[in-house]
Amino acid sequence: MQAVDDPLCREPLISVEFEVFGKVQGVYFPKYVKDICLQLKICGWVKNSKTGTILGKMQGPRALVDQMAQWLTSVGSPGSEIHHCEFTNWETVTKQQYQGFMIRF
Repeated sequence: MQAVDDPLCREPLISVEFEVFGKVQGVYFPKYVKDICLQLKICGWVKNSKTGTILGKMQGPRALVDQMAQWLTSVGSPGSEIHHCEFTNWETVTKQQYQGFMIRF
């Protein structure tokens, strides 16, 4: 439980969907997304798409979601080559709709 004076308690929760384009399959991209999101206490899901991209949804405090969005846009897993990342359906949520973070198949 976070302390009441913890700034993350006051920060609004953000939900956003993402799609990562480039050489992102076959390089353990979903595993890295899951591991980092779990460290940041961001919830949601990630999966490989049929078109060769990575799809996902993440929810958490704005600062942490922004940090993860930066990773998805410019860092990626070792061996990946990110062309670009699109973020859609940004919204403020009152509570997280997922338990933890999972890889979907």
